[in-house]
Amino acid sequence: MSQGLLRQDGGGPDVPFTPDMLVRDFEQIVFFNEYDASFQSRGGASPLRRWAGPVRMEVIFGARVPPSQRAQDAADVRNYARRLAGATGHQISTFGKPNFAVIIASEDDRDATLEQAAARITGISSDSLAALRDLRRDTYCVVAAFATGSDAYTYTAAVAVIRAENPDLLRLSCIHEELSQGLGLANDSPEARPSIFNDDDEFALLTGHDELLLRMLYDPRLRPGMTADEAAPLTRIIARELMSGPL
Repeated sequence: MSQGLLRQDGGGPDVPFTPDMLVRDFEQIVFFNEYDASFQSRGGASPLRRWAGPVRMEVIFGARVPPSQRAQDAADVRNYARRLAGATGHQISTFGKPNFAVIIASEDDRDATLEQAAARITGISSDSLAALRDLRRDTYCVVAAFATGSDAYTYTAAVAVIRAENPDLLRLSCIHEELSQGLGLANDSPEARPSIFNDDDEFALLTGHDELLLRMLYDPRLRPGMTADEAAPLTRIIARELMSGPL
């Protein structure tokens, strides 16, 4: 923060962007994976993926997370779910039978909370969460999304893991990034700015630029399984429409 990073202002006049820049960022963030299936190396190109059915988030805390932290983090997830619903126009809530687990746990509690997630969410198993058990020490948080139905590009379940040891702002930053990535913004790009989908940590919280990416992702003119080339003519139209009106 002393270096001007982890900004919470959402961007401003110092970080302008154009529709063409938004399209470029959308292509890099939506049509590529940040990690491979093991979360040990960079991923590759992939068609567009997103949810079709309602997203129902539930926070699962590790046993060692204190009550005061639980209350704050649970409220942050609820508030952010409402913001994501508004940005995407998709049904996203923290009510009902969960299909998106948000785990906030310490290093010692992670295994137990992953077992709880496997028991709570239809379509995933303890084995399918194996890659989330042994995270690199420099990984503050991560998310895995699953397509367990007949369509390999339509998400039906997700599990985000956030280290409870993270300081307050870093935990909130993880909530913002991982829950958005679990909706289909699966990659980071060094060119995206102002954005949380950039490993430079300049921005801590979802920006206006990022909300536009979410609106584009859930625009009904796009569909799961589209390649970047197939989507390109539409994304250019959508970006110009979004940036020609009030943001």
